[in-house]
Amino acid sequence: MKNNKINIAVVGLGQVGIYLYNELTSKRKDIELKTGKKIKIVAISAKNKNKKRRFKINKSIFFKNPLDIIKNEKIDIIFEVIGQSDGISKKLVETALKNKVHVITPNKALISKHGNYLSNLAEKNKVNLEFEASVAGGIPILRTIKEGLATNKLTRVYGILNGTCNYILTQMEKTKDNFSNVLKKAQTLGYAEPGNPKLDLNGYDAFAKIRILSSLAFNKRISVNKCIMEGIESIEYKDIKIASQLNFRIKLLGISELIKGKLFERVHPTLVKKDTYIGNVNGVMNAVIVEGQPVGESVLQGEGAGPGATSSALMSDLLSILRGNIKYPFGLPNFKRGNPIIYNEKNSSNSLYIRLEVKDKPGVLSGITKLLANNKISIERVIQIPDHKKKSASIVIITHKAIEAKAQKLVNSLKKNINILKKPVLIRLF
Repeated sequence: MKNNKINIAVVGLGQVGIYLYNELTSKRKDIELKTGKKIKIVAISAKNKNKKRRFKINKSIFFKNPLDIIKNEKIDIIFEVIGQSDGISKKLVETALKNKVHVITPNKALISKHGNYLSNLAEKNKVNLEFEASVAGGIPILRTIKEGLATNKLTRVYGILNGTCNYILTQMEKTKDNFSNVLKKAQTLGYAEPGNPKLDLNGYDAFAKIRILSSLAFNKRISVNKCIMEGIESIEYKDIKIASQLNFRIKLLGISELIKGKLFERVHPTLVKKDTYIGNVNGVMNAVIVEGQPVGESVLQGEGAGPGATSSALMSDLLSILRGNIKYPFGLPNFKRGNPIIYNEKNSSNSLYIRLEVKDKPGVLSGITKLLANNKISIERVIQIPDHKKKSASIVIITHKAIEAKAQKLVNSLKKNINILKKPVLIRLF
């Protein structure tokens, strides 16, 4: 950037936005020292001008309609911190890029859904679209893939991408408490949305992030196909206890890999060995593991959420722009990013953990094992835990590797079995 005086706008003054605003105002001298640029916040916008906030804002630069900022002010860089996949978030970013304004955002929902289109706009108008904060908060994973690992041939990227789910699973193991109680505690502590934490719990949040990682890692356009996306709502403490007895922990993993050149993305609860690196990432921490050649395996870990971690990533994007790093949003020109060839998830195979709550009576287990045999799924281990008071039992089956299509067929058959009292719990091993 040739001009040494840079005008900045911040749109969205929630927890992240207000923290960022304070960082921008309090660290101006540090930014100038490191980049040679003087920044000035000339416009801000949010739903409520008079809302009580953690840090004081300059109300004289407040715009009710964020689109008016671009009409009325000379803006060099705009931070979009609203968080919607569509609506005003998309319109604002689109308008900014068309007007040759650099955009920085932590909005993974927006990027995962519209990143292909918006990156085209940024490239066409020779401005940056930066979104380091959209995946794994303060972990510089996107820049690591785009720059640090740029010459490597990457084959797989996976990890713990949602701090809320990781906190809940960790606390359930630590406190021996049930899912709903631990969720309430997570909400009280601010780790989960107080109103509706569904997007964290059902796997959507992690799935949006794995799609962004896939695009960067494999130099392809963001995929739009449907594939495995499961959350942690069905996980009970007894699953965590049994997994522990088998030397496993349950983690919600986002996984993306190339299988014979085809893209296979998924998010689901996973049994991982206790002695693995990923098995020891606990609490609200995130971790991403990248595999490729010649680098081998690279591991990055840190806080994946919260205003501090997110703001740190947003500020790193800002400094990159101020230093004149005008670059392609996804690391290479859009015309070189072809559509991915999608691997058929039904052909994938995993060992399985299957928990069934059944009537405690003769013949139930033999009927279940017959269903597994009919679906050509072989059993490695069976655990029975009777509950004499309820005249029921928990049956846990660990299988050898099974084809996904057969596993799903089995689950559908188990649902119809009159001796099975609840929906089966299926967790894949990794």
